[in-house]
Amino acid sequence: MSFKATRAIIGAVSLMITAPLLVTHAHAIVPTSAAAVNTDEANLALRGYDPVAYFSAGKPSMGDARFSAKFNGATYHFASAANLKMFKATPAAYAPQYGGFCAMGVALEKKLDGDPMVWKIVDKKLYLNVNEDVAVAWNRDIPGNLVKAEENWPEIKNKTPESL
Repeated sequence: MSFKATRAIIGAVSLMITAPLLVTHAHAIVPTSAAAVNTDEANLALRGYDPVAYFSAGKPSMGDARFSAKFNGATYHFASAANLKMFKATPAAYAPQYGGFCAMGVALEKKLDGDPMVWKIVDKKLYLNVNEDVAVAWNRDIPGNLVKAEENWPEIKNKTPESL
């Protein structure tokens, strides 16, 4: 068996082991919501973290309600007026992919809570994962997982997390 084939088998087995963990960990913030953006009951996205800060500061920063904007039906908070201005100019460039749901979860046809502290920027897009263990699995094959997630997202984005 070739090294490439062995690596593929190990990756598949790892994913099969990780997939059940996804289901037993954190669900979306509001499991009965069919919204395409992961928010709390007050419609706050990213648990109040500033989506621009991931790009400008290179790390998560808690937003301030004084600096807020709505995008795709959700409210985002920002750490500064400058970040708010950047977001308003091009919100889709800063909003997390898959509405802030876990990227690996979407690849596995689930809408799981994205943890703002477990993130990665890929090709100038922000992705969240439900926890560090899941992020490790997602990072093993980001291109493959993104293909799966892009295929799944149109089908699941308007479904409730609990229905998946």
